[in-house]
Amino acid sequence: MGEELLAEQVRALETGRAFVEHADVALVLVSGPDARAWLHDLVTTDVATLERGRSRPSLLLSPTGRIRASFQVLGLGERRLVLAQRDDEPDSIADLLAPYVLSSDVTVEVASDLRLFSLPGAGTAPTWAGEGWRPSIHGPGVDLLIGGAAPEREAARRRLEEDGLTVVGPRALEAWRVGRGVPRFPVDLDRDSLPAEAGLDDGTVVDRTKGCFLGQEAVAKVRNLGHPARVVLAATAEASVSPGEEVLAAGRPAGVVTSAYGSSAIVRIRWDAREGPLATAAGTRLRPR
Repeated sequence: MGEELLAEQVRALETGRAFVEHADVALVLVSGPDARAWLHDLVTTDVATLERGRSRPSLLLSPTGRIRASFQVLGLGERRLVLAQRDDEPDSIADLLAPYVLSSDVTVEVASDLRLFSLPGAGTAPTWAGEGWRPSIHGPGVDLLIGGAAPEREAARRRLEEDGLTVVGPRALEAWRVGRGVPRFPVDLDRDSLPAEAGLDDGTVVDRTKGCFLGQEAVAKVRNLGHPARVVLAATAEASVSPGEEVLAAGRPAGVVTSAYGSSAIVRIRWDAREGPLATAAGTRLRPR
């Protein structure tokens, strides 16, 4: 993709005039009489009160509170939920959840007959699409679940373009994400990361009132102790930087650039270095946002 086209797609995302067909997002259907309560007891978000047409970002944590998977939970009804997970994550959420089924009356299966379309920034779903799910997996906006057969996807694509929306690709989505300073697992966070490193223990991704979930005690311990050992921050760079560049604080190694686009960057650094001054090893100054 040329830089001019990339910039055009990013502008479409910034103004809410874009749509995305997600071939890179796996959809997992969790269904059965125990589905809602079972999932609620495992993941970090509040599944029990999730209504049809609403969605919430969530994590699955290890017993020590480390991130194992990041995904969106879409409410389809009392006994049916869909989990939307990017396919670049190290482990499938379906595989991670399977060992916990045991005697619960719940089925976890890949929903290969569905495709996720996102309308970042849209307030409502198009009337022809029926219902949508809010918020989008990208934050503000609407997601659509479209039948996975090629003719249905093609019809959805055509209708969205007729509505004046621009189709955008993965590179533009990443550039837009970095520009907004939104961290993502496993790019800016890794398997050693705690939710608190990126502020994900904020009450939405990690619900503080719901009771037990995997890793809850470890999350509470970090919160009670005050802060994690490292932090993920959005930053503005005085010149272009690249992922993987070392970040220095007062001339000493402090972390790494994890994402970058233009003058925008996301860095993962030691907690005690978060107030700067920061610079890359090449001397490019970074200003936390």
